[in-house]
Amino acid sequence: MIHKIRIASRGHEDPRGEEVLRDIRRLNLGNFSDVKTVKVYRFEGLAEADAEMFASRLADVDEFYMVNEPIRNGATTVVEVAYRPGIMNPESASLMKMGSDLGFRTLLAADSSMEYHFFGDIENKNVVVVVDRLLMNAAVQHVVTEEPKTLIITATTPPAAIVPIRDLDDEALRALSKDTLFLTLDEMRTIQGHFRDVLRRDPRDIELETPGVMWSEHCCHKTFNAEIMRNGQRKTPFMTRLKQTSARYSRGVVSAFVDNAGAGEFYEGWSLCGKVETHNKPSNIDPVGGAATGTGGVLRDDECLGEGAKVVASSETYCLASPKTPSERLPPGVLLPESVYRGVVVGVGGYGNRMGIPTVLGSTHFHDDFRANAVVIVGSFGILPTARAKKGVPQPGDLIIVAGGRTGRDGIHGATFSSGETTDRTSLVNSGAVQIGNAIEEKRLFDANLVIRDKNCIRAKTDCGAGGLCCAVSELGSQTGVRVDLKKVPVKYAGLSPSEIWISESQERDVIIIRPEDLPTVLETYKLYNVEAAVIGVITNDHQLVVSYGDEIVCDLSMEFVHHGLPRRVMKAELKNESFPEPQIPLYREEDFVASFEAVVGHLNVASREPVARLYDQSVQGTSALAPFTGVFNDCPNDAVVLRPLLGKPYGLVLSQGLNPILNRIDPYWGSLWAGVKAMSNYVAAGGRIAQGEAFLIDNFIWPFPDEESLAALDEAVDACVKLMHVFKLPFISGKDSLSSTYRGHGMVIKIPPVLCVSMFGRIPNVMKTVSADFKRSDSHLLLLGRQRIGALGGSVYYDTLGYVGNRLPKPDLENAPRVFDTMHRWVNEGKILAAKSIGEGGLAAALAKMCFGGDVGAEIGVSSHLHADPRHAFFNETSGCLLLEVKGEHLGMVQELPGLVRVIGKTSPRRAIIGRQNLSESAPTLFSIETDRLRCIWKQPMLEVFGHAKEAA
Repeated sequence: MIHKIRIASRGHEDPRGEEVLRDIRRLNLGNFSDVKTVKVYRFEGLAEADAEMFASRLADVDEFYMVNEPIRNGATTVVEVAYRPGIMNPESASLMKMGSDLGFRTLLAADSSMEYHFFGDIENKNVVVVVDRLLMNAAVQHVVTEEPKTLIITATTPPAAIVPIRDLDDEALRALSKDTLFLTLDEMRTIQGHFRDVLRRDPRDIELETPGVMWSEHCCHKTFNAEIMRNGQRKTPFMTRLKQTSARYSRGVVSAFVDNAGAGEFYEGWSLCGKVETHNKPSNIDPVGGAATGTGGVLRDDECLGEGAKVVASSETYCLASPKTPSERLPPGVLLPESVYRGVVVGVGGYGNRMGIPTVLGSTHFHDDFRANAVVIVGSFGILPTARAKKGVPQPGDLIIVAGGRTGRDGIHGATFSSGETTDRTSLVNSGAVQIGNAIEEKRLFDANLVIRDKNCIRAKTDCGAGGLCCAVSELGSQTGVRVDLKKVPVKYAGLSPSEIWISESQERDVIIIRPEDLPTVLETYKLYNVEAAVIGVITNDHQLVVSYGDEIVCDLSMEFVHHGLPRRVMKAELKNESFPEPQIPLYREEDFVASFEAVVGHLNVASREPVARLYDQSVQGTSALAPFTGVFNDCPNDAVVLRPLLGKPYGLVLSQGLNPILNRIDPYWGSLWAGVKAMSNYVAAGGRIAQGEAFLIDNFIWPFPDEESLAALDEAVDACVKLMHVFKLPFISGKDSLSSTYRGHGMVIKIPPVLCVSMFGRIPNVMKTVSADFKRSDSHLLLLGRQRIGALGGSVYYDTLGYVGNRLPKPDLENAPRVFDTMHRWVNEGKILAAKSIGEGGLAAALAKMCFGGDVGAEIGVSSHLHADPRHAFFNETSGCLLLEVKGEHLGMVQELPGLVRVIGKTSPRRAIIGRQNLSESAPTLFSIETDRLRCIWKQPMLEVFGHAKEAA
């Protein structure tokens, strides 16, 4: 029998219901007067008295419960939303553990869901719209219309299926690959030939899925390893270019391009590590679940570097269409951008923060062509002893352990589906590729693994990310061979086929290689931390990948074929330069300039992200030395953050990033250079040093599907990364390419603007030698450091407010940037800088406004004699590598240290206004005056509207 427990608030406080009601009213979805929520639990196998006892434990002091009875509160209608059967609800495992701890031995299964009680003069169609838009993702959830007869999923494990492939023609091979394998015809022919000519048999299904996973773009970077033909010339593969150049600047590098993350030296025998990943496709299907498991996955990348790092920080960056994009602008099968944005924010924050990891860095970038493929970039940064930063070599006889969460159907074909284009069928065909994360499970796993590491029990490890056990086990045993029994893998429910167990991307799982003599210690530690672990196989020395299910062999392939059988691509690249009209800028008028200034500051790509960032815990672990926001009202965004990962020590970890997708659409080479220089200028703005052994780079290429045009643009971006390394003598030590962000269907082809996200992490010896972005006082002097490309407004926010893109990019000054950055670092260490902010989207206008907001002061700027006769060319220019500085008058001699590269442009003022004069004389004619209080409201309003708190902006 199933007992149903409902739990509701005793009083009027119902935060979740209030949030739903606020969203309903904001979106004008119907005449709802109130929304109440009721948590629902179902338990199978309990006696009724036990259900009463269970309910009393689940209800908080300000809640009441009903067992097997509805909560009658006069609601107009009630809707229950639950996970679909077969989609693992993370709460279920916790409920079962709770039942076990309470001694309820008869408990067979448990589940949870949510009831929404709607009040008001509403029609059923209004309720349907609210549920579809706000409360449910049909890919993983459903509306409960009848009570389940059982919560137990029972099924018989099917045997491995034989796939007759040897005699298939090309059309049949394409059909076999479509929607699941996402392999090319040439790759399918290679698989066919191997089984026909070498093995002389047809493959079992798992033997077809294995190369499908291992040869996916997601797992083996086949475009980045391809031979590139451009203008008839053969170019070095992308990956080779990056690795070879990075190796030239490897001082301080501990691990680069060979592990789950990259690592560089810190202090006193410790190393820092970092990895930045994407989770785009799953997040577009299920924003909450996709972003959450993207975060969980990238955290595991650091946790699985070498013998395992402690994760100390995470980051999040999004590229989206405007939240106000009308539904008629969206192609079939695509979620509303607002739903995606709100969902991914909840997913990222709800995962990392539950694990006690601060989310400290991020940004959001908007463009209409992200409407069919949103980009979700998640990062992780950690620390570990340098001596444990490299994996050991598995030896024959070593044991293979899977630890953490159980394996289910969630995440099937995640790696392969993420490697293909998006179509109108994606959300239907590939909904099973979305994983359901459980942050608490991962937290327990991380804690246990650190203990096992410090007991010297880990030979090697990796996580079950893309491709699941298939990828993890195959990689760890690539130089030796493995034998695995999938029947020993703990599963969430019965009936999983061997191939489903093998390629499932269920989260919170690590694969660990240990010596046999360490097994008792390892299992005892996992038990202590309530982590499930099982020995599933052994390292062999026959260089074969042998997988069984009990006594049945379901896969027997050579490691040579799995890892090296993929035919190397030869890909043709041809860049088609797109031209964008330049606007005719009218003659300067003060009222037009003020309106443009306000439009720029209120633009989505400039507006305050504080309402988003405040949804994350940014100070957990107590390591924050320079927080994401500072200032009088704690709302001024800093360009970088500084953490103190070793408490009690002065050493700092600096984190920054840079990207600007629209510039890559105009010119992928200079747009990519802009992104890299922006990451560096953000880094030095906080006090970091651009020098070998001090800072390290991570690249993330998120690109349209690599047709000839997009591939040529990618070629330009890779060349830009190589140029960055040569100019600044810094290495890229980790990265990721996601090359499938093209929508194709219903006569539409929508390519995202190409994205290169450059992330930086590194060390500083003293966290006290840092600087924030908020102005500190009135009557300070303002310096503009670096050389602006006056007249280059292409891709600027200002142009976008006019409805234009333009062609002339604000190219960074590569010749002088190293000297500018080195001098900036020295000034910070000498204590000469009060505040600093790098120039980026929104230009000098945005930087100046944010710094004024931070100090609750104003500024007076000398325009004609210090910047440009037309204020628009200076204030809206977005040349990266330039910085706006606040200094005391006694330090103005700094200007002489970099002739032509630093200028005094104004002073801070006690009056809360930004005033432009022809020169710095107080008697000079005023060109414009903008009140900062009004400007602050304009700056904050856009994100307040998105997240339902617009009333707070008044």
